[in-house]
Amino acid sequence: MMQKIINRYKRIRTERYLRQVCQQDYAFVGMGQHSLTNLYPVLHYLNVPLKYICVTSKDKARLIERRWDGVIATTQIEEILLDPSVKGVFVSAAPKAHFQIAARVLQSGKSLFIEKPPCQSETELQELIEMQRTNGTKAVVVGLNQRYAPAVQMLKKRIRDDRPLNYDIHYLTGAYPEGVPLLDLFIHPLDLVVWLFGKCDIESFVEINGGTYVLMLKHKNVVGTIELSTCHSWHNAHQSLTVRAAKGSYYLNQADELSFIPKAPSIMGLPLEKLGRFRQVTEQLYRHDGFSPILQNNNVYTQGYYQEIKAFVAAVEGRAFRNLTNLQSIEPTYQLLEAIREHNNTR
Repeated sequence: MMQKIINRYKRIRTERYLRQVCQQDYAFVGMGQHSLTNLYPVLHYLNVPLKYICVTSKDKARLIERRWDGVIATTQIEEILLDPSVKGVFVSAAPKAHFQIAARVLQSGKSLFIEKPPCQSETELQELIEMQRTNGTKAVVVGLNQRYAPAVQMLKKRIRDDRPLNYDIHYLTGAYPEGVPLLDLFIHPLDLVVWLFGKCDIESFVEINGGTYVLMLKHKNVVGTIELSTCHSWHNAHQSLTVRAAKGSYYLNQADELSFIPKAPSIMGLPLEKLGRFRQVTEQLYRHDGFSPILQNNNVYTQGYYQEIKAFVAAVEGRAFRNLTNLQSIEPTYQLLEAIREHNNTR
């Protein structure tokens, strides 16, 4: 009897996956290491039919057609934009090219998934928002994946019920000569604190050694400090966030682990822990389990890539979805980026 129940459950789960069939055609612009590692595997899992892959090199285009049966490899984005069967376009190219590509996709009226950063300035962001409005684009999803990470989702829910007081976040990497760290790298932790705590102003700004920034940010009800640096090592690169709230402290390590330590109780200002009457216990709220080889334990899921792409595909297919990263939602992030630039320019 038990084996029949198990077999039935497995069959239902498999059939549910096989029913995930997209009705629309899609295209992908770009094929870098990030796309191949984090985005293309999700498209494969979700059975998203790519009709086109657009790259800049004809040699790479020939290799793509050998690698993907039935996919049209092209070096001309116009071929995609003029095809009425393509309803959604994924863009993950060189960051400096994103704005021009995004603008062309929006002007064509096709839905757009655009990797971060979608543009280089707040002015360009406003232009994209206006293009989406005037062209009636169905959906735009920006690839700020941390908003979709399960651990971050859980933290946001917890601090909504527990009054946050202050936080500190550290984002440390090695040197990044191939791009602009502020937009290409630091946008992640900056967007994370804006999404968790709301709009903010810069209370203080310090630059150290030409590659490290230490900021104090003031939100409506929260004050935080943030360290951004490319003066460390890529082998030990990491992001960590500590949130101190009324009920205790939350610790987010990357997007892999979230824990909570309750505040020690006191009587008339006397901490019970000093009297040996309180034993501190750490509550594990979320932890990436690398043992079970299931979707929820895959890095593309724990880091939020799966959920952001699923949200975009659902929007294009006309299904219910929750878009956490539409263009309007990242306006406060770009306002913070602009404020940091102003501080840099006035030094």
